[in-house]
Amino acid sequence: MLFREFETSSGKNVFLGKDAVSNDDLVKEFQGKTNVVMHTAEPGSPFCVFEKVRVSKKDIDEAAVACASRSQDWRDNKNDVKIHLFTGKDVSKTRGMKPGSWKLLKKPKIINIDKKDIQRFLKK
Repeated sequence: MLFREFETSSGKNVFLGKDAVSNDDLVKEFQGKTNVVMHTAEPGSPFCVFEKVRVSKKDIDEAAVACASRSQDWRDNKNDVKIHLFTGKDVSKTRGMKPGSWKLLKKPKIINIDKKDIQRFLKK
């Protein structure tokens, strides 16, 4: 796979898209599956997908911070970032949608990532 990888403190692998095309490839690979997927509420971030289905809240929080830190929302505003949390079963893509764009089939869970957590992550 040609994705970025992030490992949570418990050793769970998370794949992150690098651009619109790799985001598409990543989501296609996990579409229809129960793996946890996340993306910022605002456009312009990597899709982030856990390799394993069973992950803890701590794993999700760590991956959400990594996702937020690579977003245009963070780059442009340097403030808290909202992350949408869903599964591969919750996405679809119709003909004509631009690369990197996916439709959510149901309302996602929203996680607010605090500015301080992103700054702490980036200092590592």
